[in-house]
Amino acid sequence: MSKHPLCEVFGFPPDNLTKQAHRHRKLKLCPFNNKVPNCTKDKANDPLGVCSIIIDKGHTITCPTRFREKWIIAEDAANFFFQENTNWTSLTEIKLQNNEGKSAGNIDIVLVAYDDNGKVIDFGALEIQAVYISGNIRNPFSEYMINPKKKYNFDWTLKPNYPRPDFLSSSRKRLVPQLMYKGGILHSWNKKIAVAIHKNFYETLPILDEVPEDNAEIAWLIYDLKNDDENNVFTLKKINTKFTKFNHSLDILSHTEAGDVNKFLEVLQNKIDEKILQNPPDAPLINEKILTEI
Repeated sequence: MSKHPLCEVFGFPPDNLTKQAHRHRKLKLCPFNNKVPNCTKDKANDPLGVCSIIIDKGHTITCPTRFREKWIIAEDAANFFFQENTNWTSLTEIKLQNNEGKSAGNIDIVLVAYDDNGKVIDFGALEIQAVYISGNIRNPFSEYMINPKKKYNFDWTLKPNYPRPDFLSSSRKRLVPQLMYKGGILHSWNKKIAVAIHKNFYETLPILDEVPEDNAEIAWLIYDLKNDDENNVFTLKKINTKFTKFNHSLDILSHTEAGDVNKFLEVLQNKIDEKILQNPPDAPLINEKILTEI
């Protein structure tokens, strides 16, 4: 059982002390096809080089660039978007606008199909969903980077704000809004969407009704990190694909089951009682009977 939350730092497990791992830590390099050679997460001049963290169920990816390993996600998405033997390429961070010309956000990766003359004939959108972290991940990262050779098994268990995945915020604040705004535009254009997501994140989502691939509008590309013991690294592996319809998936993901209203009333009553105890009235209240007699 690990005593700290770091699963991968600049692409390597903390206990990987090879020359290659040392070089990546020293130069702050990203091995997963970032837009530049270096890691740029959080701060370009002082990047937070944590790709994934350790959780109760193993690990989970917290940096979206981590999904770009060997561009497996692009190949998997293209298999959903296009017919076999289609010419295609990928473009990253493409701005999407609504009918008023206002930005609806950037599409992570657009896969573009083209004919023999280079003319665009089709496209699909690939969105990457990493996991937000609650707590503080920079502090243990900085502690490790002081001296990886000595700190690779450091103990962070009793430190405050121990970092953990926030799956709920990741779905409500990231996944659902992206499907609503960017996905809504793409769906109106009858364009397919693929979502690259980690296994542990997908398992926290409500159960989505599946459809046959040829009738699907969204492909959920589900990945996990597999341990390569020989090289002491993790590799990205697709473990499943779920095919769904757009509107139905959005309805399920954005819907919240109502709880018991009486429990909420109890919360309100407790808050009122606390407020009265903290700020008691200066004088007794005059009841309605006395008021009517005056």
